[in-house]
Amino acid sequence: MQATSATLDKPALATRHGAGRPRTLLAGLVLIALLIGAGALLPKWLTFLLTMAASHGLVSLGIVVLMRCGVVSFGQGMVFALGGYTAALLFNRLGMTDALGMALAGGLVAALAALLVARLIAGYRGIFFAMLTLALSMVLYGVLVKTDAVGGSDGFNMGRATLLGQALPDASVGYLLYAVTIGLSGVLALAARVYFDSTRGLVSLAVRENELRVEYLGGSVRQAVAANFVIAAFLGGVGGALTVMSLGHIDPNFSYWTSSGEFVFVAILAGYHSVLAVFIASTLLEIVRSFSSLYFPNTWQLALGIFLLLAIRFLPGGIGSLWAGGKIKTGGGGRP
Repeated sequence: MQATSATLDKPALATRHGAGRPRTLLAGLVLIALLIGAGALLPKWLTFLLTMAASHGLVSLGIVVLMRCGVVSFGQGMVFALGGYTAALLFNRLGMTDALGMALAGGLVAALAALLVARLIAGYRGIFFAMLTLALSMVLYGVLVKTDAVGGSDGFNMGRATLLGQALPDASVGYLLYAVTIGLSGVLALAARVYFDSTRGLVSLAVRENELRVEYLGGSVRQAVAANFVIAAFLGGVGGALTVMSLGHIDPNFSYWTSSGEFVFVAILAGYHSVLAVFIASTLLEIVRSFSSLYFPNTWQLALGIFLLLAIRFLPGGIGSLWAGGKIKTGGGGRP
């Protein structure tokens, strides 16, 4: 009860969270610039790994947005696939080649699809919310596998994207896609941080703590969950489009349950306290998976499982709790 009241106390919390916002945004922009600059000095295999970590981290950030409302989506692969297929189809069928345009289009299509079912899904909680989102993702997977117009189970390739109308040269195509992915993911991550610190973002935390108290104070729990679901879909769609542009291929496995499971893995590892922690967790996943596949090709999933168990055992609040846990008080007994 007390945690929820503090969360909804606008003068106390919103002012405190907003006080350091300019410094946070400035630090974020500096970090983005440093990462883009450092990418020019990194080997190609590492820039590709970081590109995948950033685009996948953006998808997992969508799950974190939902976690702040107290729900977890096991169907984030659905919007990941929608964003990827949108970018690939725009490239192959409509001739749209600009990387930024395709990424934003992927996010918008995913958000529109989520908007159609957001009010329905927002009425469920716990395992029912998780299973319903998983079911939607698997329905899309089944449709994609059976649809020959989009390549069926094999999927299809897409060509090289352009940037602001300029073709990407062979020598630096990997770095430029890395820069686009880091830049766009970073800007959206900063936007998510602003949203978390806003009044609506703080209401999301109140929903997580005590839905009944939020309703008594005049808030709409269903509206808060539905809004976060659409935001999560947009982030997932952009992440899917960025991933496809780097891979040059799309297939129905983007929507398979194992893809959603990896995004949930990152969200749990990161926790819901920090945006930066999501991308750190995504990078750790890519590193563990890459090196485990190299040295333990038949048991890399076991290595991931052990890594997650250790993280849950020693960091139950996620990586973000190391530096942000003290700012947000939560109580397990607050929910009705």
